[in-house]
Amino acid sequence: MRIEVAYALPKEQYLFEQQVEEGCTVEQALKSSKLMEEFPLLDIDKVGIFGKQVTLDTVLREGDRIEVYRPLKVDPRDRRRQQVESERRQQKD
Repeated sequence: MRIEVAYALPKEQYLFEQQVEEGCTVEQALKSSKLMEEFPLLDIDKVGIFGKQVTLDTVLREGDRIEVYRPLKVDPRDRRRQQVESERRQQKD
């Protein structure tokens, strides 16, 4: 069956099509993917299918797109707190 593997860097995106056997898991597909050939040290702990986070043992279906997520540089809540504090300081000045 046909699936896709997607990975995005800040200025580059990668999308590879791949044929896998019926019953293949996310982990199996990723380990045999062109993505892992290009990025052999890539951390595949956080993955999803069409924007929904899944585990590596999730069984794939025809047409699925596996997305490998990069770790966040800053927690969104911390970023929002910093932004609010900055806005408050600016209002005081």
